[in-house]
Amino acid sequence: MALWLMKSEPDVFSWDDLVRDGSTEWDGVRNHTAARNLRDMRVGDRAFFYHSNIGKEIVGIAEISREWQKDGDEGNWVSVQVKPVEPLPTPVTLKAVKAEPRLAEMELVKYSRLSVARVSEAEWTIVLEMARTNAGG
Repeated sequence: MALWLMKSEPDVFSWDDLVRDGSTEWDGVRNHTAARNLRDMRVGDRAFFYHSNIGKEIVGIAEISREWQKDGDEGNWVSVQVKPVEPLPTPVTLKAVKAEPRLAEMELVKYSRLSVARVSEAEWTIVLEMARTNAGG
């Protein structure tokens, strides 16, 4: 199972929207690296759900429920389907992630504009630890 982080602007589509809807098509990604990451996703992979722009925090865990399909008529863009798994006990802010030395190499920190990023197992564990110990921001 691979681990990911997927960003969404909460005023456009939030964690609460995903929970309410039960699943969503993760489409509209127009960055080549992020699109390549979507192509690498497999059913059952997990992803942190990150609120970008407003809040700037990891708020939940989603699961990939359908692998990629073509998104739109132009270009080589793709989408996947995701469903909610669970909210984090405490959201983990970008500020807290940046303050944690063990997360210095996390793609969320290194490539701040990347909307779909890989997360290592070690990074995943650290973020969950921060959420569970209320050290997330």
